[in-house]
Amino acid sequence: MPLEKQKKVFKYVSILEGISFLLLLFIAMPLKYIWEMPQMVQQVGMAHGVLFIAYVIGAIWLFKPLSWNFKELLIILGCSLVPFGPFYVEKKYL
Repeated sequence: MPLEKQKKVFKYVSILEGISFLLLLFIAMPLKYIWEMPQMVQQVGMAHGVLFIAYVIGAIWLFKPLSWNFKELLIILGCSLVPFGPFYVEKKYL
């Protein structure tokens, strides 16, 4: 797969992972713990888990082709744990 296509796929995964994380934190979790409706956590949580794994694999996959150093890779991986972090990675590193 060409590098530009790999970057485009990772960009979409990064955006979707960020959105799923925000949905999980600000919609699904309040529904579960305030209004006792856990169904959305199950669905959004599963989607977020799959996207998170795809994000981590994608970051490791692009590590060498994009000439990131180890510190940049750690920042990119750490941003997956912070709300709005994947959007920062998408703007700064891609």
